[in-house]
Amino acid sequence: MTAATGPAVTPDAETAAAAAPTPAVPGAAEPDVETAVQDVARRAQVAARALATAPRGVKDAALHALADALVAAGDELVAANAEDLERERAGGMSSGLLDRLALTTERVAGIAAALRDVAALPDPVGEVVRGQTLPNGLRLTQLRVPMGVVGMIYEARPNVTVDAAGLALKSGNAVILRGGSAASRSNEVILRVLREALEAQGLPADLVQSVDRYGRPGGVALMRARGLVDVVIPRGGASLIRTVVEQSTVPVIETGVGNVHVYVDASADVAQAVDIVLNAKTQRVGACNAAETLLVHADVAEAFLPRALAALHGAGVVLHGDERAVALAPEAVEVVPATDDDWATEYLALELAVRVVGSLDEAIEHVRTWSSGHTEAILTNDLTAADRFVAEIDSAAVMVNASTRFTDGGELGLGAEIGISTQKLHARGPMGLAELTTTKWVVRGQGHVRP
Repeated sequence: MTAATGPAVTPDAETAAAAAPTPAVPGAAEPDVETAVQDVARRAQVAARALATAPRGVKDAALHALADALVAAGDELVAANAEDLERERAGGMSSGLLDRLALTTERVAGIAAALRDVAALPDPVGEVVRGQTLPNGLRLTQLRVPMGVVGMIYEARPNVTVDAAGLALKSGNAVILRGGSAASRSNEVILRVLREALEAQGLPADLVQSVDRYGRPGGVALMRARGLVDVVIPRGGASLIRTVVEQSTVPVIETGVGNVHVYVDASADVAQAVDIVLNAKTQRVGACNAAETLLVHADVAEAFLPRALAALHGAGVVLHGDERAVALAPEAVEVVPATDDDWATEYLALELAVRVVGSLDEAIEHVRTWSSGHTEAILTNDLTAADRFVAEIDSAAVMVNASTRFTDGGELGLGAEIGISTQKLHARGPMGLAELTTTKWVVRGQGHVRP
C-alpha cells in the first residue's frame, strides 16, 4: 500500500537485480526454467503434505536442530558472506544495504536464537478460531491450517532465508526461496545447512528449496506457478515489490517499503524525544522500520530541534530540513534544504528529512500524503493527541512514545517474522506464524440434509 503521491526509495543495484523483469515473451518464463521451477513446486507440495500433520514436538525438535546446525556452520557462513560483501561493496551497494547483507558470528547466533524462539511459540496449526453448534444440531469449527507452499522473493538479506524456513516449518508449510544475487554465496551455504539438518531429523529436505540457480527467469516462474504455489511474499525495495504484485498470478501478500515518520508533539518530553528519535533513525539504518522523516510541532521546536539536530549530526546523519528546521539548527550543524523528494524517500541510510508543523492536523496531513503505510510514531504527553494520531493514521503500526524500531516480529513477541505487510487483506503488520496459516471449516452432522 502506498500513498497516492508514490513514496520513493533510494535506488540500488540489488533491487533492480532481484525485481526479475518479464522475459521476452510477456507473462512467461523460459520453458526449461518454467518446467524446472514447477518440478520444485511439486516436490514442495509433497513435502508440505508430510509436514501438515506433524505434531508440535517434531517441528520444535527440527527448529532446534536447524539452530544448532547454523551455529556449528557459523565460520563457513561468515566466510561465504564475506565474499558477498566484498563483491557488493565493489559494485557500489549502499552502506544501509551492506548492513542488511552482513553476517557476523553474533548475527548468526541471533538468527539461530530466533529459530529457538519460534520453537517456544504455540503451534498455530489446529487452533480453533471459532466454533458453535447450530439450532439444527450441526457442529461447526473453524481451524487454522497451513497455507501449503509459500514462495519468498527477497533481496540482500540472508537472515530472511532462515526466518522464512523456520516460520514455514512451524506453521506446517514448505517454502521456495528466490533470494537475489547479492546474498548468493550466503544463501547457498544456509540452504545446504538447513536441508541437511531437516534430513537428519527425518523430515523432507524439500521443505526448504531455492530457485536461485535459475536467476531472474526462476523468479518469474515462481510468480507464475499458480496452482502449485499457494502464496508469494515479496520482501525488499519498491521496484521488487511492485514487480511481484503486477506480474504474479499466484496470490501475493504485499510487504511494503518504510517511509516512516516520527512526530514530536507540543507536549513531548524533550529529552525522551531526542533519545527516541536518535534510536529510530540510527539504531539500524538499513531496516524498513527506521525513521525517515521527523515532524516537530512549532510550539516545541525551539526547545527540541537544536538538541535533536546536534545529536543526529553527531551520529553522522545527513539532515534535510524545511526553512524553520534550517533556522533552528545549531551553528555547527548543516541542514540541507529539503524538497518533496526528501519527504517521499526511504533513505535506508544515515539521512533524515525534518519539518516543523504548526499543528497535529498538519502533522497528520503530512503523514497521510507521504507515508508508505508502514510505521508512524507520536511522541506526546497529551492523551487526546495520542488517541487522535492513533485513530487517524492509517498505517500498519502506530507507536506512542516508543521507537519505530519496535515494528518487528521478534520485538513484538511473534518470534521471527517473514515480513511486514502494509496491505489490508489477510495480514497486516509483522507477519508471524498465524499469518502463514489459513482456515478450514469443519462441519459435523448426524445425517443432516438441507431442507
